[in-house]
Parts: sequence; structure tokens; C-alpha cells
Amino acid sequence: MELLRKPLNIDFVAKRIPAYSLSVAAILISVLLLVFRGLNFGIDFTGGTLVELGFPQAVETTHVAQRLGKAGIAFSTLQHFGSDRDLLVRIPPKVEVDKVRIQDQVVEAFKAGDGPVPEVRRVEIVGAQVGEELVEKGGIAVLIALGGIALYIWLRFERRFAIGALAATLHDPILTLGYFSLTWTEFDLTVLAAILAVVGYSVNDTIVIFDRIRENFRKLRKASPRDVVNASVNQTMSRSVITSGTTLLVVIAMFIVGGPLLHGFSLALIIGILVGTYSSIYVASTVALDLGASRLDLAPIDKETGKPLDSA
Repeated sequence: MELLRKPLNIDFVAKRIPAYSLSVAAILISVLLLVFRGLNFGIDFTGGTLVELGFPQAVETTHVAQRLGKAGIAFSTLQHFGSDRDLLVRIPPKVEVDKVRIQDQVVEAFKAGDGPVPEVRRVEIVGAQVGEELVEKGGIAVLIALGGIALYIWLRFERRFAIGALAATLHDPILTLGYFSLTWTEFDLTVLAAILAVVGYSVNDTIVIFDRIRENFRKLRKASPRDVVNASVNQTMSRSVITSGTTLLVVIAMFIVGGPLLHGFSLALIIGILVGTYSSIYVASTVALDLGASRLDLAPIDKETGKPLDSA
């Protein structure tokens, strides 16, 4: 499917130096933020207690905070989810909580004052040790994903293309994590899932461009590697715009109407899709080009001589 009827002729390669500078600056800022500021880990990673309340009618978080405060129930955050009658109360890990006791305390806190009395639907306690294990395993999952992607690209294409794809794949989650650190948006398991999805989305876009580069190296035999890369990116632009655009529409809808529980997940996907499309164009293919990727790297090998067929 072609969105753009007239073929594009944009010199993407000529803009690679400013693009490199922008990416390097953004990565450095993101790394500094992650090192010195860190992430606002949610209860999944830090441990603590999550209490889900269901009210018979709409209730304001300020009213709930007042009732819990008067009852001496320490909490870190309050947020609506699903509707304005449903509320999540997060209690920090330093506070010792008994499941049965906390339910009675919450109900008594609201019975003592005016307003609706909630139903305690769920009490979930996450230990600090479990949270630390999730952080460790989450990091390992991202590293395994990156390693698998690098190996796949290496086997399917060539070393220079694998390095370019890995650079782009590292670029995207680092910038996404940097944004979460900068804005202090809560980072929980749903956001980690989105980061892994971003990694997969980015490499998919990169492989489409690499496939077109390989195809054009065989078709445009007199063209320079620079011209082949430019032609390939221009030819896949319609596909990139359609794929990224339609995906963004869905994710933005999730961000707007999905409620707080999907806020971090959809935000990570929005950022990841934008930077992933950018990196596939300005990082993956141009890094491979600057590393010396040429027609011979993708030419079939003669079984008798062991040399690329185009070298004869």
C-alpha cells in the first residue's frame, strides 16, 4: 500500500551528522538522568501494599486522603482507575500491613465520617525482595532481547548491519527510560512490557529497510552505497508512515481513555514508536553505511571460491 503517490527523493544520508549529534546528546542526557535521578519505580519493583477500593458513587481523591489520614493509614499515592468510583491506594513498603487488619481499618475510616463507605476489593502485598528480583529479571529480559536481535540481524544480514540495528535498538529504550526519569512518571511492570514491545517494534522497522537495501544493492548495480541507502529509505517511507501512524492512533486512544493503569504503558509506546521510526531511518541504516556496508557484504557467496559472486 502506497500513501505517497509521488516517489520521494530526500537525502536522508546527508542529514546523518546532525541526527547523530541529536541522538548522542539525547542519550547522554538520558543516561545522566538514569544514573543521578533514577526511575520512579512503582509498587511492582519497590514492594509495598496495593489496596483497591470500590465506592457506590463517585468520590474525590481529596476526600479519601482526608479519611485515611485521620485514621492514621499512611499511603504514598491515590489514583482513580476505570471510573471515578474505583480507587487504588498505594502504601509504601516501610509500613507493615496485615491484609485483614487493613481492610477493617479502611472501612472503619469511612464509617467514622460522612460520605460513601467503600468495598475493599483487593489487598495485594509485594515484598521488597520480590521487587528487587523483578528489577533484576526485567533488566535481564531487556538484555536477552537485545542480544537475540543482534544475533538474528548478524545471521540474516551482515556484521555492519547488525551493529547498526543494535545501535538503533539500544537508542530507543534508553531515550524512553530517560523521558520517564525526566518526568518522574511511575515505572511499573506494564511500562517494562512496553519497553520490550518498543525494542521489537524498532527492529521490525529496521529489518524492512535493510531488506530493501539488500534488494536495491542487487537491482541498482551502478549506484553508490549512499544512493542505495537513500533510495531504500525513501521507498519504505510510505510503509513507515502508515504503520507508525495507525499504531500511534491506537496507542494515543489508549493514553486518553485507558485510565491511569494504562497511562505509563501507552506513554512508553508513544515515545518508543516515535523514536523507533526516527532511529530506523537516521541511526540503523546510516551507521551501517558509515561502517562501510557495500554490495559485496550482501552478495551471495560462490561455494567453490568462497568469494562474493559480485567480486568476479
